Amino acid sequence: MAQRLHAALEKRLPERRLFIRSDTETRFIRLKPGMQLVGWGTATVLVGWSIVATAILLMDSIGAGNFRAQAKRDQMIYEERLNALSVERDQRASEALAAQQRFATTLDQVSVMQTELLEAETRARELETGIEVIQSTLRRIREERDSAREQATTLQARLEGSDGGPDMQSDEVTGTVDLLASALAETAAERDLVAADAEFALEHAAEMELELRLLQEKNDEIFRQLEEAMTISVEPLDRMFREAGLNPSDLISEVRRGYSGTGGPLTPLSFSTRGGGLDPDAARANEILDGLDRINLYRIAAERAPFDMPVRNNFRFTSGFGMRWGRMHEGTDFAAPIGTPIYAPADGVVTHAGWSSGYGRLVKIQHEFGIETRYAHQSRIRVSVGERVSRGQHIGDIGNSGRSTGPHLHYEVRVGGRPVNPMIYIRAGQDVF
Repeated sequence: MAQRLHAALEKRLPERRLFIRSDTETRFIRLKPGMQLVGWGTATVLVGWSIVATAILLMDSIGAGNFRAQAKRDQMIYEERLNALSVERDQRASEALAAQQRFATTLDQVSVMQTELLEAETRARELETGIEVIQSTLRRIREERDSAREQATTLQARLEGSDGGPDMQSDEVTGTVDLLASALAETAAERDLVAADAEFALEHAAEMELELRLLQEKNDEIFRQLEEAMTISVEPLDRMFREAGLNPSDLISEVRRGYSGTGGPLTPLSFSTRGGGLDPDAARANEILDGLDRINLYRIAAERAPFDMPVRNNFRFTSGFGMRWGRMHEGTDFAAPIGTPIYAPADGVVTHAGWSSGYGRLVKIQHEFGIETRYAHQSRIRVSVGERVSRGQHIGDIGNSGRSTGPHLHYEVRVGGRPVNPMIYIRAGQDVF
């Protein structure tokens, strides 16, 4: 077998000699068929490996290029969506401001109309009282007239039954009759005057009743518009707090309990009825004022909870809340150039402002309702511990300090010490702020 194999190799790969010549001698290297086979095999393997490796590198380069292009397209789509959301947020803010202005104007109209309504009711009650007095006077005058007529009849009968007494008695009776006739004439004139006044009062009362009805219809229309505006204004705020996992009723109670300003603690608004009973209009007005109070409390709560964006300049999201590389990523990353401003998303107190291990330059802000926010990897800190900050205040600049692979802001939200997804608050506030 070995001889036949050798013979077969001799046919394909005959023995060759490689001569090496020098000045003094000549040598040669014998290349047997087996050595040639090994050499050709080795060369073939090397060439094949080079081809495969080159193909792998080319495919990897093409795939990386496609990935970068896809990432760039995704970034452009995301930035377009972010710009659209920003425009929509500005529109919603403008609409909310216009609604508040309309609401304030309508509230002023309600106050004026309510005052007019109370004055009209007062005038109506005065007219009713006047009508009762006029009717009582009419009854008294009628009784006096009847009494005078009875006296005149009696005197007339006495005159007719007289048998021609002394002239002095006749003169006395004649004077009494004249006096009674004069009293009857005055009584009749007074009766006519009172009747005319009563008729005028009744006509004026009908006009007042019509005026009151028209005023009531106008008030109903104003109340309806106010109630619709109240619903439109309250529902987005209520939904914003619920989507952030906060109970609106508890928030309002906490704000009302903890708020203290000029004039004492914040208490619910109410509409005065000036000592009278609570009529339906006053009840509706009180409901609207309660809604205004709720909006005011929501506004105070919204200023104290982190519903705003910490970065307002151009940026891109590079990592969200959740598992990353087998570890929990407890915040959201905003990538932007070094020096990009960082803003406080809500009112609060700075509890930490300095270096913190992997966080680098870190700022912690304690807000109301047990909420804390953190801002890591800053290049410069612009606040100090104990400082009270307001929503929208510049608190630092984006950097690359600490354990970071590039300039970005690592933003965390913690409720009761437990990290939550910051996008819950950001998305909840997009339809309101």
